[in-house]
Parts: sequence; C-alpha cells; structure tokens
Amino acid sequence: MSNTHNLLVELFVEELPPKALKKLGEAFANTLADSLKAQGLAPAHALVASFASPRRLAVHVGQVAAKAADQAQQTKLMPVAVALDAAGAPTPALLKKLAALGLPTANPANAADLLARLRRQPDGKAEALFLDSLKPGATLAEGLQKALAEAIAKLPIPKVMQYQLHRGEGSGLGDGFQPGWTSVNFVRPAHGLVALHGADVVPVTALGLVAGRSTRGHRFEAAQPVVTLRDADSYATQLQDEGAVIPSFELRRGEIVRQLSEAAGRAGLTPIDDEALLDEVTGLVERPNVLPCRFESEFLAVPQECLILTMKANQKYFPLLDAAGRLSNRFLIVSNIRPADASRVIEGNERVVRPRLADAKFFFDQDRKRTLASRVAQLDQVVYHGKLGSQGERTARVRKLARAIGESLGGAQQTDESLRGSVLAAQADRAALLAKADLLTDMVGEFPELQGVMGGYYARHDGETEAVALAIEDHYKPRFAGDGLPRGDAGVAVALADKLETLAGLFGIGQVPTGDKDPFALRRHALGVIRMLIERDLPLSVPALVAAAFEAFAPTHGQAQAELSHFLYDRLVGSLREQGYSAQEVDAVTALRPARWGEIPQRLAAVRAFSALPEAPALAAANKRVGNILKKSEAGETAAVDPALFVEPAERALHAALATVAPLADAAFARGDHAGSLQALSVLKAPVDAFFDAVMVNADDAALRNNRLALLAAMHRAMNRVADLARLAA
Repeated sequence: MSNTHNLLVELFVEELPPKALKKLGEAFANTLADSLKAQGLAPAHALVASFASPRRLAVHVGQVAAKAADQAQQTKLMPVAVALDAAGAPTPALLKKLAALGLPTANPANAADLLARLRRQPDGKAEALFLDSLKPGATLAEGLQKALAEAIAKLPIPKVMQYQLHRGEGSGLGDGFQPGWTSVNFVRPAHGLVALHGADVVPVTALGLVAGRSTRGHRFEAAQPVVTLRDADSYATQLQDEGAVIPSFELRRGEIVRQLSEAAGRAGLTPIDDEALLDEVTGLVERPNVLPCRFESEFLAVPQECLILTMKANQKYFPLLDAAGRLSNRFLIVSNIRPADASRVIEGNERVVRPRLADAKFFFDQDRKRTLASRVAQLDQVVYHGKLGSQGERTARVRKLARAIGESLGGAQQTDESLRGSVLAAQADRAALLAKADLLTDMVGEFPELQGVMGGYYARHDGETEAVALAIEDHYKPRFAGDGLPRGDAGVAVALADKLETLAGLFGIGQVPTGDKDPFALRRHALGVIRMLIERDLPLSVPALVAAAFEAFAPTHGQAQAELSHFLYDRLVGSLREQGYSAQEVDAVTALRPARWGEIPQRLAAVRAFSALPEAPALAAANKRVGNILKKSEAGETAAVDPALFVEPAERALHAALATVAPLADAAFARGDHAGSLQALSVLKAPVDAFFDAVMVNADDAALRNNRLALLAAMHRAMNRVADLARLAA
C-alpha cells in the first residue's frame, strides 16, 4: 500500500451511559478497523487503539492507505458454445453480456480486441469464457464512510434516542457541521466528528456532521474550549495537555486504581474490590481525582453490607476496609475536577452521603421492631408466579423439601420427639420457614440485592440459632459463577430445596430455557445444585431429589420430571468439560447416570488414571465389542455361567481370571477406591484378547451360545461399575 498514514476517527457526543462505555468504545473501534481491513485499506496486522471517555468514542488505526490496491477479478460470461458462432465470432448473446459489463461492442472492428481479452477455461464438462479485469480499490473517503456507518450501526446500544440537530454558520466548532435541521437516531446527541489521515481531514459524514479536526476537552478544566488536532498521532497527547482529558478508557481506569490504592494506603486501609464499580466510575470521569472522605462512626452499627451497597450503588463511592475486612468510616470519591482547594468537594460529598446512611440506619432500626416469624403470614399476599401461587405457598414447598434433605443428610437425633427427626432437619425446616420473610422488610425493599443477607441479621436479632441464621443468609448461594457455597449443612439443605423447587415449578409449567433465553436463570440454579452436590460430596441421590421436588406440586407437574433430569445431566456434562475433563472422560462417567454426583470427581480421576495404562485401549475396545454383542442378543444378560459348558481353553481362562479379578474390583469399588477398581481390571487384557481370538460367541448350539453370552455379560458388569469404558474406545 502506498501513501499510508495513521488514521484517527472521533465521535464527540453528550455524556454516554457509563456502564456501557467500555463495550461501546471497544465495539466502535473494532468494527471500524475490521471494515477498513476488509476493504484493503489497512493491513490485517494494523495496530488498533480504542478511546472512550464520557463524551467521546474514538479509534486510532495504523498504516491506513489513501486508496486500496486494485483487485484482480474473474467474471464468468457463458459457455463457449453460446458465446461464439461456428466461425469463432462473438454471438449477439456475448455482445449483449459484454455491453452490460460496460465494454464497447458497437464497432465490429473491436470484436477481435474483445475476444483477445477473454479466456477459455474448463467449466465442468464444457468450456466457458471468462473475463479478467481489475476492480479499482476503494478510496479512503469511500471506505471510511462505509466503515463509519457500520461502526455506528453495530454499536451495542440498549436504547436509541431521537433528536433534532441544527447547526449553521458560527457554530462552536466551526468545521464540523452541516447547516440546517437533521433528525438523528443515536445513543446520545452527537456534536462533533473528527477524521484525520495523518494531518489531512478525510471528507466523511455521520449523524448529520461533517468531519473536521476540532474536538472539545474537559468541560471545566481544559486550557482552551476547542482542541484543534495537528494530526492523527497527536490526539491523545493534545487532549491530555490542552483538553485535560485522558481519552483512553484503560489508562484512565489504571490511573483511578493507582490513586485509590495510594489514598487508601495513606490511611492504612484497602478500597473495596469491585470491578463493575471501577468500570462505571471510569465511564463517569474524564480526568480522575481521588479524594478521601469520612462519615460518622455511629453509622457503623448498621450492617456493613447495607452501608457498602448504598455508597456504591447510589453515590459511586469506594468504601474502605480495615485489615480484617471490616468497614471503616472512611471512603474515597473519584472527582472529575482538580481544584486547588478540594475541601468543598470533600465536604459536599460527605454531606450528600449522610442522609443515605441515615436512611439505611432508619430501615435497619424499623425492621428490627418486628420479628421475621411475624412476617411469614404476609407471604401469602405476595405473588411468586401467576401459575405457581404465592411466596407463602412456595415457602411451604421449600420447607417440605428442605426437611427431607436435612433428614437424608443426617445429624444428631433430638430427644424431643415433637421435632420428629434430626437436629439438621429441624434447622433446615426453621430456616426455610423464615428464609423469604426479609422480602417484606424496608431494607430489602430498598436494596433487593440484600435479600438473604438481611434475613440472617434479623434472625440473629430475633434469637434464632446461628445455624438457622447462617442458613437464611446463605440459601441463595451460589448466586453466580465462583460464588461461595452455603457454609453450614442447614444452609445447603435450604439452598438445594430452594433451587430444586424453582426448577421443578418452572419446568412443570413449561418455562424451559431455550437458546440464549433464560429469564428465570434456571441454568444458574442448576449449576448451583451441581456444585453443592459435587463440592460438598453430599450422600444424596439426584433422581430422588428431582422426584421429591416434583412431589411438592400438583400431579400435572410430574410430566416434566424426565425433562428436568435431562437438563441437570446436560448442565453437569457442560460443567465438567469446562473444568478441563475430556469429552471421552465425561461421557464415560455420566453414561452410567450415577445417582450420587459427589462421587463423580473420583470416578473421573479413576478414568483418567485407567486411560494412562497400556492395557486401556485394548480393554476399552473389547468392552465396546462386548456391549455391541450383548445388545444384539436376547439371552445371557442375567443368566448364570455354567463352567461345565465350557469347550475352549480360552473361555475357561477368561472365566478363571474374572473369578479372581471381579471380587477385587468390587471390593475396591465398595470402599470408594474407584481408581483401584479400574486398575484391578487391567489383568483381563490377555484373557480377553485370547477369548476373542479363539472363541466363536454365536455358536450354533444354543446352550453353548447362551453360556458364552452370560460370561461376556458378567465381564461387562464387572468392567463398567465405575464408568462405561466403551466410551474410551477410539
């Protein structure tokens, strides 16, 4: 490419949505750059830098050509038999086709020249004529206009606004507007467009704007209101020096992190770790300035989750924690201005946060005037789902299931028979009764994110046991990927019951996730169930859990039980593969549909160890062969082996080896040594190979055939207790 320079494109707009700014900046830059590369205006390896600040989206692309190279193209015209007559002259059909392509055909004298430009080439069973030509490469103005339109059209904008743009002579920037009124649809009103190829302006338009070289800096702190850019490469430097703006999202974010760490360190504290908050604040400021603030210590009597949430969600502040992770009465703000005396900014923010914290304290004090138990009856008035009843009805279903799970998990037996079961079952039952009561509190009404958390605090205040309070606090866990599991057994019982009730109820009314649509987060609920069963190694049967979940509903819901079981297994397979297990390993273990999922990691480890044995490939292949033979037979699966019917030495040898190995493998399996169980089977390789070399299974004699099938069935059962080894066959 000749005449290449770096390219800078900027859209200057009103304040963009801060939570979406990072994605908007990346999408704008990548789409525009990809389009230029696809058009041959920029090399595939061209460096691309994105910029995104509250009032601008921009991209810098390296090595952009003023014009793309011409491209050779081949156009198929028609078969030779149609294009040329018997004398080899062009037919009217060919002349018409060439005229449609813009080639001169009126003068017959041109016929020879035209034919010289055409090329014969085999095309299937016949020959065809092809025209070779050069397609002119796009100019930068043409290509950038297309790329800019694509970049704007493909922005991930949640909601577009429509506005009227009017600019005439003497408008602020001077070189960036078309006069008159224009109706525009965009995420925010746009006020400027910059397009510089090196030092030259590229004449493109967008959103009613004409590209120029002028942009604006910081609203209050820019050295001058309009920044006139020298060239594409001076963009970031000029904006920072003259406009008091750090245009790079990543550099601005890094500067905020640096200042937060430095300011917190001076106080011996640590800022709250919240990536989403950090991204949002980066989208709110153009020139960050971190300032320390504090609030009255009396507010620390309120649960710190409430104070942290109100500071983060409402004010975009960074609370500071001490070495033990406890909230201090200090916090950091990220200001967009740098006054010589910041005291008024600090005082203003301290004044603003005070009523927010006072509200939290008021809610906390008011909520504690009523016990959770006194609120339970009101759950009957709260709709859970139109087809599934109220929260009160749901609570009854979760209680029944949680108690059953508690009974299965065990626990010391109560001497008081009125509790009718174990301590754990009673704790799970009590926690399930109270778990949703905090939905009716003022605090959760203001901050829905605190449901469960506040229930734990209020339960302790009401005198509930710590086990019950923890279970209430944890029963939504795990809330997201990587979240912790419930800390106590009662919490596990209630969390499992809560998620299984949700899954069974919604599957029962046909609210099944489809494609990328999962409005009730059922995939997340399923993964939560899977994690608890596996990571806590719970002695629970998944089919029994699913059946118990559906028993809480009307019989009409039972039709979805098989569908939910399949869904859970499908999510299990996906989860295991994401953890690094191979498809073969996962399929081998899950093909047996083990009822207790807590054993699955041990089974997978055993399969992986078995696969490393030199005997594994042959045994897996033999197992697959045996399985296929047994599928085709109608006898032998459960029949007893009769040694008196053996004819071949090889079948006697296999029977003897199996009689020695099977008890060892079964004993290892019974004590949970899955790897040992599979490894014990490795000695079967030689007798199995000899059997298939010397023995005809499908003998004409029915008694002989059935006895051999019974021997293979016994071997098949012994080999497939841990996993379906046939799935390991190549």
